[in-house]
Amino acid sequence: MSTTFSNTDTGDKPSGPYYNKNIDNDATLKEKVETLTKFVSSCKFGMMTTRDSSSGKLVSRCMAIAGKEGGDIDLTFTTNTESHKTDELKADSHTNISFCDSSGQWASIAGQASIETDRAVVKKYYSSTLKAWLGDLGDGKHDGSVNDPRIAVLRVKTGSVTYAVNDKTALGRAAEVAKGTLTGEPAGVQKLREISEKEIQQWRSTAS
Repeated sequence: MSTTFSNTDTGDKPSGPYYNKNIDNDATLKEKVETLTKFVSSCKFGMMTTRDSSSGKLVSRCMAIAGKEGGDIDLTFTTNTESHKTDELKADSHTNISFCDSSGQWASIAGQASIETDRAVVKKYYSSTLKAWLGDLGDGKHDGSVNDPRIAVLRVKTGSVTYAVNDKTALGRAAEVAKGTLTGEPAGVQKLREISEKEIQQWRSTAS
């Protein structure tokens, strides 16, 4: 038995009322990017999704942001070259970085990753806390220092972004949800924003 989704005819009513109620098409590109980068910085950690080439499964890992590039629209992370994620990104460079906080704000960044082993790049983003994750193997080489050949930088070049930030207080959001529960009216609780690939290219060109 196969199951299909018919997208039942809703007449002149929007089938995705949350999107229509919360989408913010009035923000400027500058406002959208600056709000995004502020939110990402406040989260500090994101979930990086890659594809396992042997099974085809999507795998997500928590990653600490090491820095930003391209006018703060592109993200960098440090990694162990011997980890599975580097193998997965070599096979398929497409990735998604997602962020969320306790108030329900979130961001989803789709892009492509490159693996940089140049020591000058590694030195730029290196943190001594990496020693706690890589350990010192005691051979005078693989010691978790900036010169440890296992350390590389993942550069994620952003392709597109969708994010949602709160534009009401917690009490205001709760009131919106309560009203929607009683009336069936979609709750207006966030500013839902999209940054297209064209807009990202435009931002990079003005930031360089």
